[in-house]
Amino acid sequence: EKELNAQKSAQALFPMLEKNITPKDILTREAFENAISVVMAVGGSTNAVLHLLAISSYMNVNLTIDDFEIIRKRVPHFCDLKPSGQFVTVDLHHAGGIPQVMKMLLSKGLLHGDCLTVTGKTISENLKEVSSQANDNQKIILPIENPLSPEGHLVILKGNISPEGSVAKVSGIKTRRIEGPARVFNSEEECLEAVINDQIVEGDIVVIRYEGPKGGPGMREMLAPTSALVGKGLGEKVGLITDGRFSGGTHGLVVGHVAPEAQVGGVIGLIEEGDQIVIDIENRLLDAILTDEEIKLRKEKWKPLAPKYQKGVLAKYEKLVSSASIGAITDE
Repeated sequence: EKELNAQKSAQALFPMLEKNITPKDILTREAFENAISVVMAVGGSTNAVLHLLAISSYMNVNLTIDDFEIIRKRVPHFCDLKPSGQFVTVDLHHAGGIPQVMKMLLSKGLLHGDCLTVTGKTISENLKEVSSQANDNQKIILPIENPLSPEGHLVILKGNISPEGSVAKVSGIKTRRIEGPARVFNSEEECLEAVINDQIVEGDIVVIRYEGPKGGPGMREMLAPTSALVGKGLGEKVGLITDGRFSGGTHGLVVGHVAPEAQVGGVIGLIEEGDQIVIDIENRLLDAILTDEEIKLRKEKWKPLAPKYQKGVLAKYEKLVSSASIGAITDE
């Protein structure tokens, strides 16, 4: 089936060439809003935030990280998929797939149906033959009126740690607020060693920094520490914040894409061991219990870490890459 889809994808290019349909014709502001809506409905990865911000920038579409929060509030999460749910994407495919999800969103006015697509037709035209209700004989795509959550699962948090924004995936998370002492690590490896050696305890807020677009460089996924925390039974008993990224399989009260990142002097780089940190999902807040004066004094003493690469592609990338809050693009 995948081989057949690959062939169809190649064949679809020819009508586009004949009709002179270009990416700019398809990748409009409304199309990006549609993409965000689908991500929210299916419980998609935090990485979607980075990718959509980056692509929209290249298309000169005015999309910001705040748009994700606006759309999140109106789009329910109604697909029961792992890691927080029961099923996998193959199950979603057999239940009707993305066309079914899109038609359900469209029927509730949550998609722009007039957007042009690669078929040369609009979304509404493509979905004309798809039912507005999912099949009752499956449990993957739930009724939109009875969703897993009435709002989307990707929450944008701000506060003195992340004035430019940060991203948390909250599907299936019972703990909605945590306040505790910071446990500070300047790399993923340092944190992983501490978790393995039982140095992290319930109530801690793990801070992994200098893993952002510039600090990494490259913004790695913090999969190993989050997996280790779950393995130690601490998945929802601690918080974790980072200027790095997370895998789509990550589960727990974790906040990524913290911006500004540590390597450019962001507050995440000024946090000290034992500082009280607050992660508040309901109020979309990520704060260090520090006064503006304390932050100012620490910033005056702060120095960036030495670059990890002096030559080559990664050295060039570190110099060019921008904040995760605008997609970690390299042409700003």
